[in-house]
Amino acid sequence: MPKAPAARLRAALSGILEEALLADADAVHLAVAPGAVAGQPVWIAAVDRPWLRSELALLQRGRLFVDRVVPMVWPDDPPIGHFSSATETTPAAEDAISLTWAHSEGVASVRLQGGLVRALVPSPAPPATRWSASPAAAAAAEAWLGAPVNVMPLEQRLLQAARTLWNLRQFDLAPRTRGARALRDSVRRLMSPAWRPVRIGVLTLLVAQIVGLNLWAWQQRSAIEARRASLQTLVKTTFPGVSLQDIQRDAGAVMQRETQALRTLAGKPGSSDLEPMLQAAASAWPVDRPVQNLRFEPGKLSLAANGWNPAQIERFRNQLEPSGWHVEASEGRLIVSRARNAASS
Repeated sequence: MPKAPAARLRAALSGILEEALLADADAVHLAVAPGAVAGQPVWIAAVDRPWLRSELALLQRGRLFVDRVVPMVWPDDPPIGHFSSATETTPAAEDAISLTWAHSEGVASVRLQGGLVRALVPSPAPPATRWSASPAAAAAAEAWLGAPVNVMPLEQRLLQAARTLWNLRQFDLAPRTRGARALRDSVRRLMSPAWRPVRIGVLTLLVAQIVGLNLWAWQQRSAIEARRASLQTLVKTTFPGVSLQDIQRDAGAVMQRETQALRTLAGKPGSSDLEPMLQAAASAWPVDRPVQNLRFEPGKLSLAANGWNPAQIERFRNQLEPSGWHVEASEGRLIVSRARNAASS
């Protein structure tokens, strides 16, 4: 196992194995055995990359997303010997059966016919060897071996292989869209028949929420319309000379305007006139600081406050705010105006 960072491990493996590969290094997909330690011997799986890529792409087009790709067999100890044939149901002759032999020195698959298989498998085989065979190859395997074997259909063998820690999806074939795939899987599971009661319950809850919100909005709208009609009636009764169109457009503004007009005729100052604003400012103004100059416009009084520190400005503001006044400090001046809530009330 080369001592290389993860980002450069694939290139390091290609450089080491280039002479041992049967194809160009760029056409071969490599995968490292589980538990590999840098600087120690390790098994490397070599697979045809275009073929593996095409198989994964085919499965993905069929909406089957593969997290792991495992080998059918791998170097193992104690050894494993499995007899198989091209057919799974019809008993096969010895010349149509192959033996897959996996042991600590590697993996090989050879036909029973001939002497190579006898040279490959030690005689006697290690006592802990695990022998198995597909149903079609069981009889011929027991005759060749001279001992019973465990009959293992292809499905069972695949499930057994899936329990390994091997995973051939490494380097450029490592899965990179787990989050999106998990979301798609969750949506697909939610749309399955088993989740139909949950979907119905959620839909019922949403419908109930929408209906409830519409009823609440209708009630609020009715209450607002009732208050608007009551205000318009009050303004019309109090100020009969005002046109109905003005009242319908903004009854609150009409009432404020007409009330201000009556206050002016009676000689009484309003809250936004100069006299009340001066009185409010004087009540909080420090006695040791004379007012150098002031500017007034309806609803806003500006007073010079050169040399005031933040603490003095905050004290001035805190004294006026409880009475409904808003104080703003800007460029050496204090601007006093009615707070919005106080003005609207």
